[in-house]
Amino acid sequence: MSEVYDLIVYGDIVLPEGILYDGAVAVMDGKIVKIGAKGSVTESAKRIVRAEGQFVLPGAVDAHVHCYSSLDEGFYTASRAAAAGGVTTIIEMPYDATGMICTPDLFEEKRARLERESIVDVAMLATIHKQDGYDDIRRLAEAGACGFKVSMFNTDSFRFPRIDDGQLLDSFAVIAETGCPVGVHAETDEIVRRYIEKYKSMGSDPRAHGWSRPKVSESTAALTAMELAYETGVKLHLYHCTYPRIFHLADYFRSQGARITAETCTHYLTLSEEDMPRLKGKGKINPPLRSREDVEGLWELARKGAIDMITSDHAPWLLERKTHDDIFSNASGAPGVEHLLPVVYSEGVAKGRLAITELVRLLCENPATVFGLGHRKGKIGVGYDADLVVLDPDASWVMDERKLQSSAGWSPYDGMAMRGKVTHTFVRGTLVYDGDVVGEAGHGRFVPAAHS
Repeated sequence: MSEVYDLIVYGDIVLPEGILYDGAVAVMDGKIVKIGAKGSVTESAKRIVRAEGQFVLPGAVDAHVHCYSSLDEGFYTASRAAAAGGVTTIIEMPYDATGMICTPDLFEEKRARLERESIVDVAMLATIHKQDGYDDIRRLAEAGACGFKVSMFNTDSFRFPRIDDGQLLDSFAVIAETGCPVGVHAETDEIVRRYIEKYKSMGSDPRAHGWSRPKVSESTAALTAMELAYETGVKLHLYHCTYPRIFHLADYFRSQGARITAETCTHYLTLSEEDMPRLKGKGKINPPLRSREDVEGLWELARKGAIDMITSDHAPWLLERKTHDDIFSNASGAPGVEHLLPVVYSEGVAKGRLAITELVRLLCENPATVFGLGHRKGKIGVGYDADLVVLDPDASWVMDERKLQSSAGWSPYDGMAMRGKVTHTFVRGTLVYDGDVVGEAGHGRFVPAAHS
């Protein structure tokens, strides 16, 4: 008698080694148990999804999500957006409106909350005290934190403070002991502060935001962080890199033996400073949008494999925080977790800038590997969590911010012509999206990191 699987998905299966056309993935108890040609997998299953001619991808791992910078969002709403966009694991940032996640007690409280509220799985970053919290660093790593996030710019003294270079040096050394990566928001505080003063009288021009944060404010901070990583041996991740030079510098430090990874975000691949007069406050993001030449340069680096991952930097502020006439009075950030996979597919794969296997490396495999989730997330493989996404490559549609799941209610990509559409999302074999979000709060699980 043949085995009855919980789920079988038929389609063009995107594996690490290439595409298995007309293949099948079988699932039992939330895990992938068989992968093969269509005829090699029995059709006996409780649920069968026939997606012949469509891509079956591993669920995306969005390594840069702020669920609680705006308390209107939270795990439930952000995870609905994730499910609709084919993101099956979010890596949650430690900077909440209520304060930093920097102690084991705060970490545990948030872990319990996500398992009550989230639809998709969640890994969690922690951050460090401005004081000497080195024992907490060790205890947070033991609690399963997937890494640490620090800022070199003082966004908010309460919830998102600057950590000075001396404490970074000491903290990097302790974090190196744990095997966790540490990621930095790389902007040199003194340069940005000075240049905000220089341009604040020009705030009625949205482009002034970019002028107040010149490229050198990003590169000088990145260089400092990389030199500290070289000295301490810590695994360093550079968040939201906006232009090619940062990746060239990271490549140099890797050639010297430093362990560096670097990401860019969907907005830096699709929008530029030329869009600021149109977007106004909706385009205010830190670091800022750069030039059209930088956009194309980032795509070229992605094609060559010189970018480690693409993330959303999901920061879903309500419109009331994004519509001030003075650009400097607006909150920084944009909703993005629902757009990550669709935008990278549409602008990358569908336009011939990126192979589908490279998309999977950038959105799934590398984020999982870097943040200690690669033993169960990020690829379609026997024994892995059955996090699966079906994407119809032939679907054409237009991004409509009114139909998105985030509490923000807006999108910088509103009106964008899209090619390729997510039709199904499964988290550990359970359907959470099929054109509508059908997943339930509490299905999501905390994913503890396994670092070596």
